Amino acid sequence: MKKKRDDHQHDEKTRRLLDDLNAAPAPLDELKPTQPAEVSPASPFAVRGDVRALEALKHMSIMLKSTEEVSDEITERASGIERGLIWSMLHSVEMTRSLVDALLRGNGVDPDSL
Repeated sequence: MKKKRDDHQHDEKTRRLLDDLNAAPAPLDELKPTQPAEVSPASPFAVRGDVRALEALKHMSIMLKSTEEVSDEITERASGIERGLIWSMLHSVEMTRSLVDALLRGNGVDPDSL
């Protein structure tokens, strides 16, 4: 006997997600700044508090561009499955950078000038 699925919770979550996606987005200058997070004393990296969204996006764009450039170099030297894996990662980085750069352009920042 086939068990009947109870999708009402899934349907409600989907409806809320769609409502959120269809809502007008907050302007970047209304977004709250970063919050510092506790890190291990041994950690060489931490996100500072009070970094504005636009500044964070600028740095993300620069880091993603660097990742693209390094991946391009590695892909040329890789072979077989490695090349495919690196290409897949590079494609994800390029798509992510496209979104970040589109947000920057939408807020009056030319990512090519960074």
